[in-house]
Amino acid sequence: MRETGMIMTLMLKERKDVLLSVLFGFLAGMGAVSVFANSGYLISKAAIMPPLYVLTVSIALLKLFSFTRALSKYAERYYSHRATFTILSNLRVHFFEKIEPLAPRIFQRYRSGDILSRIVGDVESLQNFFLRVFYPPIVMLIVFLATIAFTMYFSVYIGLILAAGLLLTGFLIPAMFAGKHWKIEGQVRERRGNLSVEATEFLYGFRDLKIHQKLEQQESKLIAASDHYISGQEKAGARMLFSQSINQGVTMAVSWLVLGASAYLVTVGELEGVFIAMLVMISLTVFENAVPMAAFPNHYEDSRHAAARLFSAVESDEKSEGEQAEQKGVILDRSEPWGILIDHVTFNYPGEDRAALKDVQLAIPAGSKTAVVGPSGSGKSTLLQLLLKVYRADTGNIHINGRPVTEIDEESLWMGTKALLQDQHFFYGTVRENLQLAGDGLTDDQMKEALAHVHLADFSLDDQVLEKGGNLSGGEKQRLAVARGLLKEGRLWLLDEPTSSVDVLTEKKIYDHLFKEAENDTVILVSHRLTGLEQMDRIIVMEQGKIVETGTYEELMAKQGYFYEMKQIEKSVFSA
Repeated sequence: MRETGMIMTLMLKERKDVLLSVLFGFLAGMGAVSVFANSGYLISKAAIMPPLYVLTVSIALLKLFSFTRALSKYAERYYSHRATFTILSNLRVHFFEKIEPLAPRIFQRYRSGDILSRIVGDVESLQNFFLRVFYPPIVMLIVFLATIAFTMYFSVYIGLILAAGLLLTGFLIPAMFAGKHWKIEGQVRERRGNLSVEATEFLYGFRDLKIHQKLEQQESKLIAASDHYISGQEKAGARMLFSQSINQGVTMAVSWLVLGASAYLVTVGELEGVFIAMLVMISLTVFENAVPMAAFPNHYEDSRHAAARLFSAVESDEKSEGEQAEQKGVILDRSEPWGILIDHVTFNYPGEDRAALKDVQLAIPAGSKTAVVGPSGSGKSTLLQLLLKVYRADTGNIHINGRPVTEIDEESLWMGTKALLQDQHFFYGTVRENLQLAGDGLTDDQMKEALAHVHLADFSLDDQVLEKGGNLSGGEKQRLAVARGLLKEGRLWLLDEPTSSVDVLTEKKIYDHLFKEAENDTVILVSHRLTGLEQMDRIIVMEQGKIVETGTYEELMAKQGYFYEMKQIEKSVFSA
């Protein structure tokens, strides 16, 4: 029940449509029972030549019940589907609001194909919760109870037979098939997730697979996952049809039993013969509401499992509630540069035993220029991720402008930061549209000036940019990202290898302009290259998640320690 609790909460927001669906569903069910009951009675009564007014009234009632049934059925479909679509809309919004603060760290726990499967497949599965799980049993039960009460007026025995039929078709038979249904459906859901993962991997890695001549192998895996999923669906469908057939067979048997019992009661004088056809028609009609119950366990388990998968993505770790509570916090003053204090911070990526950062302690004054260098995997980029609240430190604290980062509003932090990380995303569209991410109200002249500063003056703002910048070189992507950074407001610069794919001459010109722009701002530059660091106020040298040296360029060279050795190696490589 915990898994479906949130769905119930979202569903009850549409309580008006829910109640109207149940009301009109009841009226439609009773209308159908009344139509067939009146038809059976009318046929039998007409055979014994009753007074004309009796036939007239019966025919008028037949028309009234038919009209009521048709109108109620339409209203029931209208309100139930409107409620379903609104509930799905609320669910998508609720899930996005939950998952948005967790990006991108959620991809440390789930593959993108799995996330896509949850967002699309599991949400779509939940459309059956209201239409197939919640209100059909309620409508079935109240229609059956009303019908049983009506038939008991003519014969208690017939009422008891219908009650037994309700127990069998509405509860016992569905429960009997439930266990097998749940097992099969669980396998189908797992196979659907695997198919989504394989399809995503195939599309994202198509170029590399083609180059390395592994396309056929990956395609075979994708086809195998597809066939596996289809076979599971076929098996689940066959199982559902079988249970529905059994349920339908039992309802027909109950109708035959009603006919036999009615005939017997007529022979012993406990029932008038004119009511036989009416009671049989009632039994044939009322069980139409019980037939969908054969699929109830399947839809219930599918909805429960989909809800569990969906919300486990945002509620699986104990930090999620704290992360949501932190979203509204201290607003930083963006008119001044920020100072940073990193106090004994240790951090492990989820699922990894190796610490990415180990007891890091560092103070960065406001308006200073700091370079962070070291070999790959030493924790440089991770440090920037923590400053941006992409991840949270396992131990220790980070303070920005004297306030713990956990108390700072994320939007305020991001708005005041010019972050140029290694992985910059470019959207399908134009150069103008990608630059406009930096802020609202940017003019064409401002964007053209920024492009000129990064030596992309030959780019037109109307030039097309493919998804992920597929038509741009590595250097062009980085320079376009720097241009976007220059256009963004903020006094904290976090630069993670922003020009690693740019030639040395262009890189120097870009840095000259960048540091001119950031003259009075706080700058943290992560770099593998050790040239050009003489202008930095301080250099932080990291290795295996620890700070091993700090100082100015001159101090570190004079010390002839780790940084000095790195510099000598760099010189020997480039002079060779």
